[in-house]
Amino acid sequence: MAGNLSIDLAVPFPSRSEAEIAHGSLSVDTEPKRGGGNKTMEVKDTVLNVHFEAPEARILRVSVNSFFEHLSLVVKTMEQFGPPRNRDGPVL
Repeated sequence: MAGNLSIDLAVPFPSRSEAEIAHGSLSVDTEPKRGGGNKTMEVKDTVLNVHFEAPEARILRVSVNSFFEHLSLVVKTMEQFGPPRNRDGPVL
């Protein structure tokens, strides 16, 4: 998207498994088409990398704020339930 404003975020997690859980939870929320914004996410090691693009600062701000609200909920939920475990029981 040429001419758009953009921001990149790197969100560290204690483990790759937790970064993947956050990615899966946050991937459900796609950007509305009418706003013209775009969000892409990927996990590298223990970091969730997020790239936002939008044609206007207002749209970018709303998108990033919404992401942080959802991220906060995901992190609080993971803290409440503890670290992920595999099927045999040990912490991942």
